[in-house]
Amino acid sequence: MSNDLSTSDLTRLRALIYEHAGIVLGADKKTMLELRIKPRLRALAFDSFKQYCALLFEGSDPQELIHLIDAVTTNKTDFFREPAHFDFLTRKALPEFTSRYGTTRPFVVWSAGCSSGEEPYTLAIVLSEYASAHPGFRFKILATDICTTVLQKASLGIYNAEALAPIAHDLRKQYLMRSRERHIDQWRVVPELRQKIEFRRLNFMDAHYGLTEKVDAFFCRNVIIYFDRQTQQQILCKLTTNLIPGGYAFLGHSETLHGLDVPLTAIAPALYRKPDVN
Repeated sequence: MSNDLSTSDLTRLRALIYEHAGIVLGADKKTMLELRIKPRLRALAFDSFKQYCALLFEGSDPQELIHLIDAVTTNKTDFFREPAHFDFLTRKALPEFTSRYGTTRPFVVWSAGCSSGEEPYTLAIVLSEYASAHPGFRFKILATDICTTVLQKASLGIYNAEALAPIAHDLRKQYLMRSRERHIDQWRVVPELRQKIEFRRLNFMDAHYGLTEKVDAFFCRNVIIYFDRQTQQQILCKLTTNLIPGGYAFLGHSETLHGLDVPLTAIAPALYRKPDVN
């Protein structure tokens, strides 16, 4: 197998990835890109990067473009990451919701860029805890990502003990089941929680996101950092279109709307609100 990606193929790959997924890869990412796509060469029994690039650029196998995007996306997340956001949800956003709507409809939250599922399952735990203290409260969670590999992992809801470290012991006992094979230190999210989440593939570069109802809050944390500023604005505007007036947007603490024309108002670090119509 040739271990050299030509300059011309590198340029075309970067352009293809940007066009399809909006992800910006600098020319200095050649080695990273080679490492990420080598498994695809082996899977296809190709001898060179040139052969693989020819398959991509001729467009004869659209599924391979999905495999490429899966390979280059970065998926890093944890349970209860940036916990202040979940505290705000319980302390402020959910009481506001129940005060306004009572039990007439479910609270709908969207984990946009859900990776391997830790964020939506954290949301499911937090919302289930709130529901246990507020009879009649209901919720739905939409979890989307462009990467099919992590979506498959997320839908299974299986994690090792190390990944579960941020979850309090009592919550772990209630919402996760340990593998019956005790030599395998793995745990699975209980079915009642898994059933609350709809996992779906979504490309932020799509013109429309296909949501059937507006959401009360969306979490899009540590995701837009991989896009240029113009693309960030486009994505955030499309996300906000699907947010109800008065709804909340949770971003990562390394992300900012400064300099972007997005219809959201900052109310706390990495926390924004869509203006209410009232």
